[in-house]
Amino acid sequence: MHPMLNTAIKAARAAGKVISQGSQNLDRLTVASKRENDFVSEIDLKAEKAIITILLDAYPSHAILAEESGAAGESEYQWVIDPLDGTTNFLHGFPQYAVSIALLHKGQLSQAVIYDPVRNDLYTASRGRGAFLNDRRIRVGKRDKLQDALIGTGFPYRDFTHLDAYTAMFRDLVRKTSGLRRPGSAALDLAWLAAGRTDGFFEIGLNPWDIAAGCLLVIEAGGLVSDFAGEENYLDSGNVVAGSPKIFVQLLQTIQPHVAPALRG
Repeated sequence: MHPMLNTAIKAARAAGKVISQGSQNLDRLTVASKRENDFVSEIDLKAEKAIITILLDAYPSHAILAEESGAAGESEYQWVIDPLDGTTNFLHGFPQYAVSIALLHKGQLSQAVIYDPVRNDLYTASRGRGAFLNDRRIRVGKRDKLQDALIGTGFPYRDFTHLDAYTAMFRDLVRKTSGLRRPGSAALDLAWLAAGRTDGFFEIGLNPWDIAAGCLLVIEAGGLVSDFAGEENYLDSGNVVAGSPKIFVQLLQTIQPHVAPALRG
């Protein structure tokens, strides 16, 4: 296993420990609202600190892009961190949230860890080496018809600029798939897609830390990932379509008629 991946696993497990302890005392947590419908708890902050401490201890010269503390340092290596993806779920005791850590090397995804502390599930990927769940190789699902596919998504929750476009996509897909699911953590949604639990995923307006690790997992599990124009600009645009190869194509074709020019990037 790549030593940088090993360090990321250690960091993710440390954050998972913080989160699990916090989940026992939800009524006593300090919570602040960053923006409308966007919450940060003391657990997010503690978990992020634990991750960054472990990563920078091992690699002091590396750069960081983290949800709560932002960007720091300059290096061809950049760690992209979401200490707790699914904070709203976590605060409600709804057991669907995860730690997400990715490493970009010269702008390219190279390592990924997503850790689900509720189920003790560890998803890992290194570029060119495949994707794994608890050390067992995972592959995207084999379904080839959109009508048989289960599709993950996330509703717009903070910026409602594209709500009409999203609603149109949703309406179309409800009719054309075997089901839509919105569990509430994009990182886990992508990890589950990589493990074949869903067949596709799409969402508008995500941040790089929500999806960086999950996108590498999907790619390494044999899936495809793009923005709404079918290009590779998803980390910058935050608009993501992903799926097993055949479902990906049909999913992209179904949502594209509803994509306003503003969403193409």
